[in-house]
Amino acid sequence: MSNQVQIMQPSGRLDVTTAADFRRQVNDIASSANPPKYLLVNLQDINFMDSSGLGALVSALKSIRNSSGDMVICGANDQVQMLFELTSMTKIFKIYTTVDEFQATLAS
Repeated sequence: MSNQVQIMQPSGRLDVTTAADFRRQVNDIASSANPPKYLLVNLQDINFMDSSGLGALVSALKSIRNSSGDMVICGANDQVQMLFELTSMTKIFKIYTTVDEFQATLAS
């Protein structure tokens, strides 16, 4: 993986109890001395996400973009993918099925 890409892979639930910690981790990445060009959030180990988790992802996207980077998502399960679709977040986030699918876009 390119050194321009940093991967975050949260696990379990991304909800009201974990959203603040997720935001803090992203803010630390975004404010580091050398922030990545891309933050890849791999959701393959997330088994539940609610509106607080979705809000944390939106906040993360803003933080990364403020540091001249971009954020992409991959590995969303059916429940998470449905949440993105129902809230029209598929128009906001770049979503890939797998890490490999995202890597292929970097190579082209």
